[in-house]
Amino acid sequence: MNTDFSQVRVASKRIAQLTDEERGAILCELADMTEARMADLLQANAQDLQRMDPANPNYDRLQLTEARLHDIAADLRKVASLPSPLGRELKHSILPNGLELTRVSVPFGVIGIIFEARPNVCFDCFALCLKAGSACVLKGGSDAKDSCTAIISLIHEVLRHHDLPAESALLLTSHEDTDRLLAARGQVDLIIPRGSNRLINYVRDNARVPVIETGAGVVHCYVDRAADLQKAIAIVVNAKTRRVSVCNALDCLIIHRDRLADLPALFEPLLAKGVTIELDKRAFAMRDKSFSHWWENNFSRVGKQIVPAMEASFGVEFLSLRMAVKVVDSLDDALAHIALYGSGHSESIVTEDPEAAQRFLNEVDAACVYHNAPTSFTDGGQFGLGAEIGISTQKLHARGPMALEEITTYKWLIRGNGQTRK
Repeated sequence: MNTDFSQVRVASKRIAQLTDEERGAILCELADMTEARMADLLQANAQDLQRMDPANPNYDRLQLTEARLHDIAADLRKVASLPSPLGRELKHSILPNGLELTRVSVPFGVIGIIFEARPNVCFDCFALCLKAGSACVLKGGSDAKDSCTAIISLIHEVLRHHDLPAESALLLTSHEDTDRLLAARGQVDLIIPRGSNRLINYVRDNARVPVIETGAGVVHCYVDRAADLQKAIAIVVNAKTRRVSVCNALDCLIIHRDRLADLPALFEPLLAKGVTIELDKRAFAMRDKSFSHWWENNFSRVGKQIVPAMEASFGVEFLSLRMAVKVVDSLDDALAHIALYGSGHSESIVTEDPEAAQRFLNEVDAACVYHNAPTSFTDGGQFGLGAEIGISTQKLHARGPMALEEITTYKWLIRGNGQTRK
């Protein structure tokens, strides 16, 4: 693989000069081709799946299905239809000396995305980068090698139809290529890692190119003493079990001590879906007092799924059918637990107390903070942004879902009439 990214830089200039209508036509054609070549894409994906244990939490992320490919095609058309993020006037002023200043949105140029076993990322990142006027360099995990190769071949075919170079979307395949990408200062403008903490830490520690972190999601939901039980059940079950392998899935249920008797009602639908629940020492010790009748009658059925938590159970992104439970005495304790163990991704409170809700919204330091709603909504599409490249958990440039606006930058245009500075 040629990892001289200078040709990607050249391609980025071509991408930046396209009209928004031309970019939209490319994405719509790619959507049509995705549905027309579905059998080829699924065959390539099946080769990847054969190499992975179905019990691996990444199996669901790796898997493509006809329904998911139809959804991907729909997302491509959605991105094509979104307003262009480029050329927007962000600020305008005229100085006392007559200089006219305008700040406008422009492409980054070349964006590198390093990700793990999610082949749909190839589609998402190409679509967003193209719509935002940038070329992309994609480095997928080895688990998704065949799927990504098939997808990039489809993208290249569409690019050729529009007389655009294949370097507009370059796929890397080796670890050596990754290191060259991280060192490509002057040729690559931005790198975005998507995946585990291990991947993100490696990229951050070794990159010479600017990095925006899309961090792992260690996600909490706090059921307050003033929570509506039915809302809490629906929110917790949806956040935990909708898709366990995604970064917005619930990892830790925090519950006020006054609501311990409600744990059976919260647990039953989770247990029915196969969730293993790790109770902290306090909750485990109280099970014979707060819900002793339910525990005694159901121990033979649920005993293996309700186990003692350890210290290592907290601050963990499970990405599986496991969930920790923490009992707290107050909202202050819940906030302290989240501050200690949270990753800055998504956090939720269930409460009918408006003051508690507002404190939670104000004081939790995370990209997305919810009141009476599940964290499963943390997604660019759900936020009405179209597809997303990832969820940024840092605070520089972008935070939360990184969609079109977040993958553009800006420049200042200054118009004068011969003014000079004293």
